[in-house]
Amino acid sequence: MGYFRELPDLQYQNFLSSSLSSHSYITVKNLFRRNKLRDDLQNVFTVFDKYEIMEGARPDTIAQDFYGDSELDWVVLMTAGILNVRNEWPLSNRDLYEYAYELYGNELNSVHHYETIEIKDSDGKLILPKGKRVDKDFTVSYYDNGNYWTKTGIYNLSTNINGSIGSVTNWEYETIKNDKKRSIYLLRRMYLQQFLNDMRNIMVYQRSSQRVTDRLARTENTKVTMP
Repeated sequence: MGYFRELPDLQYQNFLSSSLSSHSYITVKNLFRRNKLRDDLQNVFTVFDKYEIMEGARPDTIAQDFYGDSELDWVVLMTAGILNVRNEWPLSNRDLYEYAYELYGNELNSVHHYETIEIKDSDGKLILPKGKRVDKDFTVSYYDNGNYWTKTGIYNLSTNINGSIGSVTNWEYETIKNDKKRSIYLLRRMYLQQFLNDMRNIMVYQRSSQRVTDRLARTENTKVTMP
């Protein structure tokens, strides 16, 4: 992953038993030196392109497809606002089924919850928006052309029986939740180089007692004490 090459180095005192000197250091990547996309850019849609994650796609394959470099997978994750790939990246259809079956077992097709269906009056005025989670006994009442209507129970699509709610199974719930993860926003190509330049500038160490070079700092050696 190219991201770790962007991180500066840190010399940390060697606590290993194999250390031969109190002045011995180990050079590691400074994982505490982190970067993030500016919060005020999240709502600037001219800076991003909407991207739909297809079945089987990974951050590196998207980076190759979108930026022409698979090692820019960290740019994909950072601009998409993804911190935990395991939980925030969409599962493949097979992995999703295995996950859902392990979670629900034989209750995979049982009702997870109920949601409202869209209801409009004869003039097209919205009475009830769809997708609101409600109880099974939810009821909606309204006037339409001088008539008082009450709708309750589960709407049956095949028979077109009136109802105010629809049922969502455990499998449907997990599928919908997984599909929502497929829509992400990626930094447009025209801004990529500026983003990389800013990233590298942020990773430069400023002048301090610990700074060795722009890309290297050294922690205090607690094994050495002043007389």
